[in-house]
Amino acid sequence: MRLAAIDIGSNGARLLIKNFRKIDEGEIQISRVMYMRVPLRLGTDVFTLGKVSKARMLMMKHTLKAFKQIMKLNLVDDYRACATSAMRDADNGKRLMKHLAKSTGIKLEIIDGKEEALLLCNNLIENIGSPKGNFAYVDVGGGSTEISILHDGALMYSHSYNIGTLRMLGGMVTKASFDRLRDDMQRLAKDMPQIRMIGSGGNINKLYKLSKNKLPERSVAMDEVKDIYNRLKALSVEERIEQFGLKADRADVIIPASEIFITIADALGCDRVQVPNICLADCITDGLYRGKTAAAL
Repeated sequence: MRLAAIDIGSNGARLLIKNFRKIDEGEIQISRVMYMRVPLRLGTDVFTLGKVSKARMLMMKHTLKAFKQIMKLNLVDDYRACATSAMRDADNGKRLMKHLAKSTGIKLEIIDGKEEALLLCNNLIENIGSPKGNFAYVDVGGGSTEISILHDGALMYSHSYNIGTLRMLGGMVTKASFDRLRDDMQRLAKDMPQIRMIGSGGNINKLYKLSKNKLPERSVAMDEVKDIYNRLKALSVEERIEQFGLKADRADVIIPASEIFITIADALGCDRVQVPNICLADCITDGLYRGKTAAAL
């Protein structure tokens, strides 16, 4: 079975196609067929104007039409398309969603922060080895940060904070919002000691790739994250692109993303962050597969 996920985030739009194949004794072999990302940057409009502009609407329409054709070429059996923080906040989000469904044939769902956080937990356990212990799963996006706390594989806390990289670049995140985030994490750390932090999103993956002391379990010390952050912050966007090989739409947002991860790690008392190679699109496809197999029983 070939399934796809479309993730319309605040910073980029992603298409992920995965193949699910049953092998011996009911075991499922999962493989990525293709992954594509388009830097739409909806949050640039929404977090300053309050809505998606006409120019970016056109970009969305072209992107979804392209995604539809790519899914056809790859013989996709089914898909789920989700939009997150920027579309949640856009005054014209629901109207735009209906227009896009009519003009592209792609039906978007605007999911709330709680569902986004829960989706991100769907296949977390499969990617961290043993689920025993306390884990903080942190996904930093352009419009929001989703944090889920797990104990021995059970979800204990989940919250979506309106603190994201594009919001911060637009001056839309207050000190009070950061103080609340910090206070929440410090309280959770007291109740659940020795929390291990897991990060997801394009920025923490890039920070991991820039690190020199990578470990087999895909983790990086927060001291090294802080060092990379300090070196990047001292440079202009153009210098970050030239010296670190960053893409233009990564070179600016990696600074606020680093600040969010550092704030959370310090509040939780975590000296290391694990970076499994998963994203929201993975969770959408895997959740879609689980739903289909459950319905078939």
